[in-house]
Amino acid sequence: MKPTGRHIATGLGVLLAGVLGAGISLGALAVLGDLGKTTTVVTARSETPSTVALSPTSGAKGLTIPEIYNRTSPGVVQVTSTSIVKGQSNPFFQLPAQKQEALGSGFVIDKQGHIVTNYHVIQGASSIKVLFSNDVNTKATVVGTDKSTDLAVLKVSVSPSALNPLAFGNSSALEVGDSVVAIGNPFGLDRSITSGIVSAIYNLGDGSTSSPLISPGSTSGSSGFPIAAIQTDAAINHGNSGGPLLNDLGQVVGVNSQIETGGTSEGNVGIGFAIQSNTVKQVVAQIIRTGKAAHAFLGVQVQPISSEVASLFRLPVKEGLLVTRVTAGTGAAKAGIKGGTTSVTVAGQSYRLGGDIIVGAHGMNVGSSVGKLEDFIAEQKPGSKISLEIYRGSKKMTVSVTLGNRP
Repeated sequence: MKPTGRHIATGLGVLLAGVLGAGISLGALAVLGDLGKTTTVVTARSETPSTVALSPTSGAKGLTIPEIYNRTSPGVVQVTSTSIVKGQSNPFFQLPAQKQEALGSGFVIDKQGHIVTNYHVIQGASSIKVLFSNDVNTKATVVGTDKSTDLAVLKVSVSPSALNPLAFGNSSALEVGDSVVAIGNPFGLDRSITSGIVSAIYNLGDGSTSSPLISPGSTSGSSGFPIAAIQTDAAINHGNSGGPLLNDLGQVVGVNSQIETGGTSEGNVGIGFAIQSNTVKQVVAQIIRTGKAAHAFLGVQVQPISSEVASLFRLPVKEGLLVTRVTAGTGAAKAGIKGGTTSVTVAGQSYRLGGDIIVGAHGMNVGSSVGKLEDFIAEQKPGSKISLEIYRGSKKMTVSVTLGNRP
């Protein structure tokens, strides 16, 4: 399926999830994506497992592209998934079932043999094989998947000495313009590297009016939930899905997942997307620990207050998060959180005023940072009770909210 264009949305948890899946079909199966649906959501995250490698970033000197490639490419693998597709039938005869293969990428994260890739790369697979840089081809098992973030964890049984784990970096430390490289298997070409920059960063609920909404792929039956993502102009094509996006220290800051083609082609046009590593680390930690990932659900859309808006409309605070909408039936709705009622435009930016203003969560000042609130909610579990400090009009109050489980 070809992408149909770009959707636009604002608010907490309305963000990235997939345009065109970057997997490659080797048979009749095409691992493609489509523009997704919007959903109001705050995503839960868990602690990073001890098995996942982490590296410090402060004071470190950047590496050259050849140095990054030499250090990290041995940890990048080729993932081939095989599925059996039932043949089509008509009143006269039925075609036999066909074996189909889809190719993507992945990377090793520990010496226990865990490998991260995209969910859409291995979706529906009856068998999965992983090809290492030393040409060793081995069977992989699925530890668990998280369809809503388009992530999967595989495991292989090989000697630890054959494994070259890649280190995760902090995606929150990225800035637009930072140099990045992508390594993967575009169109089946083994461990190709491309370079570029961070074109944009989309955090869940950043209030942007220009955030593309992309879902993990039509073939995955995408839930349409958003994924915090990195946009890059480093070339990403079919077969790159599941491969690492690396910073100039050779650390994984994203998992390459989707591309936007503008409907003009099925190849790269300089707009690719990777799932942020901070999301990946926490989802992977849950999968390794329990075989699945659970996501807490607050049920609000929020928008950061600018000093201009605070002054112009005489808001009771100079910083905070405007609650623009509340999803019916969610913990936020049951707690009585109020959404905005009036839309205004200031300096070309649209705001929805009249609702509650969130200024803190469990005693932590969130300021005008959607990321702080998102990170706090992400650390919780479905069913957890949290307190939100809000302003309703000029009155400050504390509201208790029981987080739900994301549908």
